[in-house]
Amino acid sequence: MIKEDKEKYTDILEDSITYLENHNFENIKADLEGYETPKSFTKAGSNISITPDVVATKEGRTYYFDISLKSEKPKLLKSKWLFLNTLSNLKSRRFKLITTRGHIQFSKEMLDDINLGEKKLIRI
Repeated sequence: MIKEDKEKYTDILEDSITYLENHNFENIKADLEGYETPKSFTKAGSNISITPDVVATKEGRTYYFDISLKSEKPKLLKSKWLFLNTLSNLKSRRFKLITTRGHIQFSKEMLDDINLGEKKLIRI
């Protein structure tokens, strides 16, 4: 989810965190009141900042989660997903996408566009 959509979809973010807590994820960090904010990554030479929606650990492994929702800026969302996927591969971590009803087809099409079609979506 991009920064502009965070305020509009806080309920989905809260549902996602509840889902992760129920599935034994620990040390949950989210850009939400009551949780520690995840580390942001800034592109060198610009003011573009990328922050995963949720970061959590399970069995000693770190997971990056992004909430996949229809967006007005799909290009920005694609670049965020590509960055998080590359970062997770470099650091032996996992990158997962969480989506809800009504956004599944959009998410699948976006993943196919950036050649990440093999990613499985977590549906809440």
